[in-house]
Amino acid sequence: MDPASLPPAAAASGDPTPLLWALLPAAAYVIGSFPTAHLLARSRGVDLGAVGSKSYGATNLGRTLGRTWGIACFLIDALKGAIPVVVAGWLLGALGATSGVSSATIWCWITVAAAAIVGHTLSPWIGFKGGKGVATGFGALVAMAPVMTLPTAQALAIWVALVVAFRMVSFASIAAAWSIPAAITVRALFDGGIDGVRSVGPYVIASLAIAVFITIKHRANLARIRAGTESKVKLGKSDAPATAGEPKP
Repeated sequence: MDPASLPPAAAASGDPTPLLWALLPAAAYVIGSFPTAHLLARSRGVDLGAVGSKSYGATNLGRTLGRTWGIACFLIDALKGAIPVVVAGWLLGALGATSGVSSATIWCWITVAAAAIVGHTLSPWIGFKGGKGVATGFGALVAMAPVMTLPTAQALAIWVALVVAFRMVSFASIAAAWSIPAAITVRALFDGGIDGVRSVGPYVIASLAIAVFITIKHRANLARIRAGTESKVKLGKSDAPATAGEPKP
């Protein structure tokens, strides 16, 4: 990448400055903490923390108010992850770069993505509660072009296929999250062998950590899956909210 094409912060040094290390993750956390589901539910007079799974995420909102609300929430939450990652990637000179990016820069960029996800799951505006990080994590990772974009897009395809096949959003979300580090590793092996895997090591580690985090956030769902009581989505054209008495999502 031509240094002349980089923003001033990235062109001045190969590694992020302490100021960028402090400001970029902090800004990502604040953006990620925007309580989308809570505000959408409140606009309809619903306290999302008192219904369904009590999670402030797109799935619980969709089950409570209807699919259209859930999709809108997912898209907004994905943008909460994508926007800070794209801005940080540009400032750091990492966005779109396939080589010449320092390890410190990559880790700073990953920290920004992680901060957005943590902001979504631990929002200070609603008592450090939030969603389970799937939508914001998707937006953050797909924006880390080019290394993470294709594996994350493939994960979305896997998510859709599993939802259609099993009708369990939780199971699909966990499986899709784990598919990302697997896809990055396999592609790197084919492209460059062990050296290729080493070159994308930070991305593999980060996506593994996110997969573990999402799995932990879904531990109650896993218990219900084992018990055979996990809620299943209704496929079709209906946009009606879930009826009372359905299993929690």
